[in-house]
Amino acid sequence: MAEATFRIWRGDAKGGSFQDYTTGISEGMVVLDAVHKIQAEQAGDLAVRWNCKAGKCGSCSAEINGMPKLMCMTRLNSLDLTQPVTVEPMHTFPSIKDLVTDVSWNFEVKKKIRRFKPRKPDFPDGSWRMNQKDVDRVQEFRKCIECFLCQDVCHVLREHHKHDEFIGPRYFVYNAALEMHPLDTEDRLADLKNSNGIGYCNITTCCRQVCPEEITITENAIIPLKERVVDEFYDPLKRLIHILLK
Repeated sequence: MAEATFRIWRGDAKGGSFQDYTTGISEGMVVLDAVHKIQAEQAGDLAVRWNCKAGKCGSCSAEINGMPKLMCMTRLNSLDLTQPVTVEPMHTFPSIKDLVTDVSWNFEVKKKIRRFKPRKPDFPDGSWRMNQKDVDRVQEFRKCIECFLCQDVCHVLREHHKHDEFIGPRYFVYNAALEMHPLDTEDRLADLKNSNGIGYCNITTCCRQVCPEEITITENAIIPLKERVVDEFYDPLKRLIHILLK
């Protein structure tokens, strides 16, 4: 059996360091397999969060060789095993222990987003008429597994720590799923401009590049939301109309 070395972060909110573990590997293994093997054989107190091991729960998010990824979807044969494989927790969120971070901030953000508010039904039986293309438009946003890798890689949160002013790409996707829904009537544009901080996003596409579900976050969610905000608050003709109507 071949062997590989994994340089794993061990520590908590007070600090820590990387420790090297060498373990046997076999064909088909993913990083999470190796971490579990190390946990079982060498480091019984190693903390790691996981659930489905199928890339659908978003639990095992980490940074592998400096890149935000799902451990269960990162195959060892895609990595250079001649060098130690670095495994560390997401940088954007507070450390709890080892590879586990506190992502509860994300759920608090979600609570503040205005809920879905459907228009009145089109028919007496309570149903609506919708164009299929309008329904299809929001379907990709529903693929999000809330792994928060897009939040982790976003420089506004990761480097500038604007957690109080910026909701991050995951929740722009959530906003887009609501705003572009053919039945929704709620107005979230003022929130996007002000408390959600969409203006901080400079569309680098780093969030799209790490999304395991390949959601087109930047082009299909964030840019259209930015355009709506600009049309509503910065279009000179609309501003003139608003002034005249006051």
